Amino acid sequence: MFQKIIHSDHSKTTLIIRLMVGAVFLSEGIQKFLFPDTLGAGRFEKIGLPSPDFLGSFVGTCEILCGILILIGLFTRLASIPLIIIMLVAIAATKADILANQGFWEMMHGSRTDWAMLLGNIFLLIKGGGFWSIDNKMKNNEK
Repeated sequence: MFQKIIHSDHSKTTLIIRLMVGAVFLSEGIQKFLFPDTLGAGRFEKIGLPSPDFLGSFVGTCEILCGILILIGLFTRLASIPLIIIMLVAIAATKADILANQGFWEMMHGSRTDWAMLLGNIFLLIKGGGFWSIDNKMKNNEK
């Protein structure tokens, strides 16, 4: 089971996706603590999510930890799963009203980063951390 979790392709370009996804989530997680009224609990309360204080801290912590794991390529596949869930909830919670009130193209414009992060995480779930990852290093040491 452990081998399946750390398995990765040998692509060197996967690093680009890891850097993009990891840096964005690390930054967003930190900002949930720096600016809780606008990006953390306050935002969650505004969009109607339950327990916004808990959820703001929980999501921020997940984004920081998983962002770091993805950046260094450690347990990349596992780290992508909570971030996929976060993105699905974010799209559903924040873009449904835009779709209903302003239309498809406005929703697509407003969700471009959400889709990029969702698809980047799905890519990492499928491919793993790539050649330059701790996952790949651990896999090679297991042989």
